Amino acid sequence: MSLLDNLRRRFARPPEQVVAAVPPDEDPLAWGALARDAGWLVATTRGLRRVSGSGSDLLPWHEVGHARWAATADGGGTFTVTPLTEVEPGVQARLPEVRHALAGAGDLPAVVRRRVDQTIVTSRRVPLPGRGGLVLVARRVPGQPVREWTVVFDDDADREDPAARETARQKLSEALAAESPD
Repeated sequence: MSLLDNLRRRFARPPEQVVAAVPPDEDPLAWGALARDAGWLVATTRGLRRVSGSGSDLLPWHEVGHARWAATADGGGTFTVTPLTEVEPGVQARLPEVRHALAGAGDLPAVVRRRVDQTIVTSRRVPLPGRGGLVLVARRVPGQPVREWTVVFDDDADREDPAARETARQKLSEALAAESPD
């Protein structure tokens, strides 16, 4: 890509459909055209927003469990996003992956990676006795003065297992104690 193309892309204004769909308290940072003219995938200051003719929906950055980009030779590619949802206080579950096929990505992959990484303060993988594991994650959540710790089990069935829950409680207590020494 030439220097002129880089400058054009960096200083480009978002498409009108993107501007109209993004609320005034959010700024579009990068965007990519969805394949088959299905709309836009937009990274904003608040999260990842899918904009289509029927409206738009937002996945806040702190609820993105995983985002994987697979580029194609034509400048497009596929974003596979794993959203998280709170199933009880302090416990999140992975929702089914959502795939976004993009005809053009621009700076979107780099911005998504940076924004997701910026929410994660620390994460720790913890094996469970006999099987699987869990991840303890401390995230920055907009509007909250302190980081928020959550537990994400590899297997949803482990959330109901008393031994797995006790391991999670113990490791979370250890992480919180290490964070705020007496």
